[in-house]
Amino acid sequence: MYEKLLEDKRLIEKQLFWIRYSVNECKNIGIKNCYTPEEFGKFETLCARYSRGIDFLIRKIFRSIDIYEFENPGTLIDVVNNAHKRGFFEDIDELRIMKDLRNDIVHEYIEENLIEIFDEVLMYSEKLIEIMENTLRYLQEIKNK
Repeated sequence: MYEKLLEDKRLIEKQLFWIRYSVNECKNIGIKNCYTPEEFGKFETLCARYSRGIDFLIRKIFRSIDIYEFENPGTLIDVVNNAHKRGFFEDIDELRIMKDLRNDIVHEYIEENLIEIFDEVLMYSEKLIEIMENTLRYLQEIKNK
């Protein structure tokens, strides 16, 4: 099981690199009413990376840590509550908003509507980076035990 956590750690580091990369690109573009196709593509990529990152953390990493530490992973709510107790994020309601934003992204098919949430995606991507960093620190502590 420890080897699985090491692999998860490697995967978080990889995802963290790419989401940071996308956040930096989108910050340089800024929030606008109209985007060039290239700019829109960069924001769309950030949206996809944000969505995958949230799912990856909650459904895979948080659950893996629960199993490793002999917690009953239970429901998704249990997994999130356990991650909160570990200090991966400060506010459960904020994580719920982040998950809802992910759902908005995944179910949005009209470009104009996606543009309306770019500012939120940029802001919450930075929160996601924080959560990933906190999770990596926790995994490092497990490794050092």
